[in-house]
Amino acid sequence: MPELSRSLQPRHVTMISIGGIIGAGLFVGSSASIAATGPAIVLSYLITGTLVLLVMRMLGEMALTLPAVRSFSEFARAGLGPWAGFVAGWLYWYFWIIVVPVEAIAGANILHGWLGLPSWLLGLVLMGVMTGVNLMSARSYGEFEFWFASIKVAAILVFIALAAAYACGFTSASGPTFANLTAHGGFMPKGLLSVLAGAVTVYFSLTGAEIVTIAAAESQEPARAVARMSSSVIVRILTFYVGSVLLIVTVVPWVRVHAGESPFTLALSTMHFKWASLAMSAIILTAVLSCLNSAFYVCSRVLFVLAEHGDAPQWLVQLNERRVPTRSVWIGSLAGVLGILAAITSSQTVFAFLVNASGALMVFVYMIIAVAHMRLRREREARGAPRPALSMWLFPWASYAAIGGMAAVLIAMAFTPGELASELRWSVVALAVAVVAFLIVDARRRSHAVTPAPAGPGADRS
Repeated sequence: MPELSRSLQPRHVTMISIGGIIGAGLFVGSSASIAATGPAIVLSYLITGTLVLLVMRMLGEMALTLPAVRSFSEFARAGLGPWAGFVAGWLYWYFWIIVVPVEAIAGANILHGWLGLPSWLLGLVLMGVMTGVNLMSARSYGEFEFWFASIKVAAILVFIALAAAYACGFTSASGPTFANLTAHGGFMPKGLLSVLAGAVTVYFSLTGAEIVTIAAAESQEPARAVARMSSSVIVRILTFYVGSVLLIVTVVPWVRVHAGESPFTLALSTMHFKWASLAMSAIILTAVLSCLNSAFYVCSRVLFVLAEHGDAPQWLVQLNERRVPTRSVWIGSLAGVLGILAAITSSQTVFAFLVNASGALMVFVYMIIAVAHMRLRREREARGAPRPALSMWLFPWASYAAIGGMAAVLIAMAFTPGELASELRWSVVALAVAVVAFLIVDARRRSHAVTPAPAGPGADRS
């Protein structure tokens, strides 16, 4: 069976794990959450960050105990059987294949504002560049992601330093600005329910940390890389998300934040940095291209692993001389091109459909992974195997809490009218299609397994 390369270095894997949770969802998407919740959105990020942290901890434990597993979705197969590997793998692939045109359209729109060229043309150029990067080698993907993630991290750290100085009164003409946290209706102006609803919206911004489990398969020490990531993800969530959003609502009255506009740009403008708009546009473009690059990579590797297990066409297993699954990369490229071309006639409609189509898919996948971890842990304990160097906290109660929290996200989506309810419906349809597809594929396998071989000319015909 062909094997992927092992060309990613520790610095690549580290920045991939950091970059996975920093995207346009933070730089732009956080505005809608702040506008809907107020300063208490910080609590929403803490709640959601805790759920993601628990899932990452489960992944870290499974990576150490199952070093042969090379893909995020394959932990589901190891814990729950072929059906879980099939469903989780295809849902995960579907989620990221939708991200490809979404990010390409978003990046093209930013470039359109700069260059004035048609968005569809710029989108096709972006797709061509990213296809080329991912066809070259895993190392080229890692190098690209290393530098783009470095830019994102540096930008957030600079922002935190500038905003902290302003909030504390060092650079503010009016002194400390902490009063903004309670000045307009209090810290929780729209009540506790808005905090929980905010957690639902924020949840989707924080997904992506698990990308490192896929990239780690092409590094020298996969299990160690995943374990290290799962231990440090809490620091990244607290710093990049909770820290930056807390400073935004401290520097800027939350009532001035409008959905769709970058709150980072607004905060920098409030602090009288004239270069804020252009700088943040460049950083948002970097985040979009980084996410587009990662989506390409994840789609191709997940499809490769599915083909390895017979859950996808076998011709997808073929690698080039640099051990890149080129055919899987081309499928991602085709999806992006089709999305861009469809957006020519009605970009907003296509963009909204693609976003809604991804909906709650990651919640389903994370829940399957969490249940798989619980089963694997109980099986290991039943065998009397020693505890791994990194294990889930407060098992099984923390695991129950994680599953319950994700179930609460789904329930909240179901009872929230508008986009969230629509996203959940589309996600349930995708889940049902994946389950039915497995039943069909499994039935065919069973029929082939029991079909007797045709009798040869010398066979006994009595």
